[in-house]
Amino acid sequence: MSRLLSGSAEVIPQDEFEAKLALGRPLRVKLGLDPTAPAVTLGWAVVLRKLRHFQQAGHTAVLIVGDFTARVGDPSGKTETRPRLSKEVVQGHADRLLDQFWRILDREVTEVRYNSEWLEPMDMEDVLRMTAATTVARMLERDDFARRYADGRPISVMEFMYPLLQGMDSVAVEADVELGGTDQKFNLLMGRELQRDHGQEPQVAFTMPLLEGLDGVQKMSQSLGNYVGITEAPEEMFGKLMSLPDDLIGKYLLLGADLPPEGVAAVEAGLSDGSLHPNGQKRRMARAVVALYHGDEAAREAEERFDLVHRQHAVPDDVPEAKVVDAVARDGMVWLPRLLAEVGFATSNSEAKRLVEQGGVRLDGEVLADPVAELGAEDLRGRVLQAGSHRFVRLA
Repeated sequence: MSRLLSGSAEVIPQDEFEAKLALGRPLRVKLGLDPTAPAVTLGWAVVLRKLRHFQQAGHTAVLIVGDFTARVGDPSGKTETRPRLSKEVVQGHADRLLDQFWRILDREVTEVRYNSEWLEPMDMEDVLRMTAATTVARMLERDDFARRYADGRPISVMEFMYPLLQGMDSVAVEADVELGGTDQKFNLLMGRELQRDHGQEPQVAFTMPLLEGLDGVQKMSQSLGNYVGITEAPEEMFGKLMSLPDDLIGKYLLLGADLPPEGVAAVEAGLSDGSLHPNGQKRRMARAVVALYHGDEAAREAEERFDLVHRQHAVPDDVPEAKVVDAVARDGMVWLPRLLAEVGFATSNSEAKRLVEQGGVRLDGEVLADPVAELGAEDLRGRVLQAGSHRFVRLA
């Protein structure tokens, strides 16, 4: 059981979890993920890897692709109402994410379900029965709802529905355990209430800590651009991870690299008393994360490339060429955010602007400071565009 509990934040209730494990049968362990973005990040990987731990212990992993709930929008931790996503956008994200899930989970023994299967057919009577399982006062016990209500910020009735819809997922698959980040605690507990209302044994709520992003402050998020994707190139992953604040080394070793808690505790103790140097342990962490998704050899090569750029201040010999100048030029000029998005350094113009504002973009080694700069198309050809310390393209 220690392996299952490793890294967890809360198990509610602990005695019910132990009783379920003592049943001597595989437990149905549910994890629901809404396809609201196209990449699996190390933040998502925290709960996916925990689901893998349950698989390895012989339990049944039930992966819920929230193709219906993604269109509603999870209000967890949000200070404003989330914009709705179209069915087509959600399905596009879901198609891209599934292949990434199998880098962590065992595809052959994972039960994959789409929650549109049971949520779309619900009629008004079903919806009313679902809402009768709780109260407005109970909903306002959620910290994020309570803060917004106290501040006079709007809360849509649709947002109240989200925890109930997630709870119906637990009813539909008869979950014994539901995994989620600590920001999902309310939703997981709502699943217990709805299961009781449907005559089922309530699930155990099993929460994992949230992983801070590269800024070291906010939760890892694709919308904030502070993320590491598990399918990113090894040298990109390594370089990003080396930019983390030192105080997150232990947490990334435990939750990102999947190292045993006792080993992580030894590292943290060494960092605290000065017997271990942060740079060496950060390298260890970055190698471990890259090796987890790309293998040991790729991790070694990523570290060598990192050293080439940082210690020798050199542009790598194998910089890929990107024939994008003509595609993005307008009247002989190229808008910098669009160029960054076109070469894959950013997923959107807004993310590209943030990257420039953070001082992370260089052209032939010179920092570009204007996030909305217009650059001459002909002047760009043959020059090396760099994002961060590990991403390079030669423009053509």
